Amino acid sequence: MKKRVTGIGGLFFKTKDPNATKDWYKKHLGFNTDDYGCTFWWKDEAGNKCSTQWSPFPEDTKYYEPSKKDFMFNYRVENLHELLKVLKEEGVTVVGDIEEYEYGKFGYILDNDGNKIELWEPIDKAFL
Repeated sequence: MKKRVTGIGGLFFKTKDPNATKDWYKKHLGFNTDDYGCTFWWKDEAGNKCSTQWSPFPEDTKYYEPSKKDFMFNYRVENLHELLKVLKEEGVTVVGDIEEYEYGKFGYILDNDGNKIELWEPIDKAFL
């Protein structure tokens, strides 16, 4: 497999009040927040527009399960189906099924500490 992870797709964390957290980051750090958090735009080596998402989640979210941590990393990948197949062969725990949306494909794994990791094969142009 040529490439596995190609970048950071997002930083997700739990907070008592997601709206207050988004407002604080907007006021003090200039984040351009919306309902989902903040999208950072950049270009890859080929000059393609790419995004990284920053999102606070409510403390009671079940989205990170089965991990018990207050955060979840999202990594950008080149070929989700192939990567999940290889990871499974390597003994990595794959969680759930691949989900497909107009903005990309998502798969989930657990790392060696039981942290849930979201793998994203993005379609960045869906956000433009």
